[in-house]
Amino acid sequence: MAASSEVYFIDGVRTPFGRAGEKGMYWNTRADDLIVKAIVGLTERNPGVPGERIDDVGIAATTQQGDQGLTLGRTAAILAGLPLSVPGFAIDRMCAGAMTAVTTLGSGIGFGQYDAVIAGGVEHMGRHPMGFDADPNPRFVAERLVSPDALNMGNTAERLHDRFPRLTKERADRFGLASQHRVQAAYDRGDIQADLVPVAIGSSEGWGLATEDEGRRPETTMEGLAGLRTPFRPSGRVTAGNSSPLTDGATASLLASERLVGELGLTPKMRMVSFGFAGVEPEVMGIGPIPSTERALDRAGLGIDDIGLFELNEAFAVQVLSFLDHFGIDDEDPRVNPWGGAIALGHPLAASGVRLMIQLARQFEQRPDVRYGLTAMCVGLGQGGSVVWENPHYNGRKR
Repeated sequence: MAASSEVYFIDGVRTPFGRAGEKGMYWNTRADDLIVKAIVGLTERNPGVPGERIDDVGIAATTQQGDQGLTLGRTAAILAGLPLSVPGFAIDRMCAGAMTAVTTLGSGIGFGQYDAVIAGGVEHMGRHPMGFDADPNPRFVAERLVSPDALNMGNTAERLHDRFPRLTKERADRFGLASQHRVQAAYDRGDIQADLVPVAIGSSEGWGLATEDEGRRPETTMEGLAGLRTPFRPSGRVTAGNSSPLTDGATASLLASERLVGELGLTPKMRMVSFGFAGVEPEVMGIGPIPSTERALDRAGLGIDDIGLFELNEAFAVQVLSFLDHFGIDDEDPRVNPWGGAIALGHPLAASGVRLMIQLARQFEQRPDVRYGLTAMCVGLGQGGSVVWENPHYNGRKR
């Protein structure tokens, strides 16, 4: 019987994230080419792991059709030049697709069946809008299993404001403003760019190179946010300024076993401690990370106060605020999204889970005083996903 193993996050990269739609930089770029570019960048950055040692490739996408379909893990592996002996598969848990690819393949490492895997995700929301051509079963509504507006993520965010009146629009706007400013500060320090893989992009004006995230708005002000329209409800509270934009992009990560780390002399960036997924009412899907985090912490034998850094996906500011209020964390706690998040960077659905991990891993390198970090996100149709990670650079840890 195969021996169990620790699971290590060796490295992660991503493409710059682009605005979805005809005006976005990836409008003429194929979705599969985005994930192939991320995988190529990852393997080139890690030449110490031969391609033939990759045991599996799991790539997530929420809308699996056209150039975002055809068993992405396998097709992307072939297109990225990995040996034909390397298998692959596609996976879907909506926003937590890449996170699920990491935990699923990581579990295979933990069970002793894999030594090295590539896990990631891609979403070209310009070519493949969320829910496009989907056909929800009429029983959802006819049998009152799900409210009709639960299938619209913006409506679920408005419902969080309804359920928790203390989560005001002013708080949401202020959180969105902080995300923009923190991302720009991280850019100014050079913290973000180190893990971006440039992508060649074509347009009617010729060829160019995508090197930075396209959706940043560092000039944002509270006054400007206050005047934005509320598209999901008249006189609502959810706006483009306190929500993540529609985004195109791809992410890829390399995970390895303890055995391979020793054999190849690899330097892990994080150790996977535990993970949890949980379901909640679809109408308030934003609270999903609360029970999934409680589950992950319980399995790790940790409490929320043991977490020194939080990377929480900012699908909507109100969703993050509901998490913070539940755990008694201040809106401006420096442990939470210190480099900003999806409100500024974008949220290419299935790709975002690994983006959280990439940022946490980079912060771990700079923060040897922090032992544990958390990546967490809400998921459409009422779910949450959370992963607890340990910092190998922690001062108090014996390696």
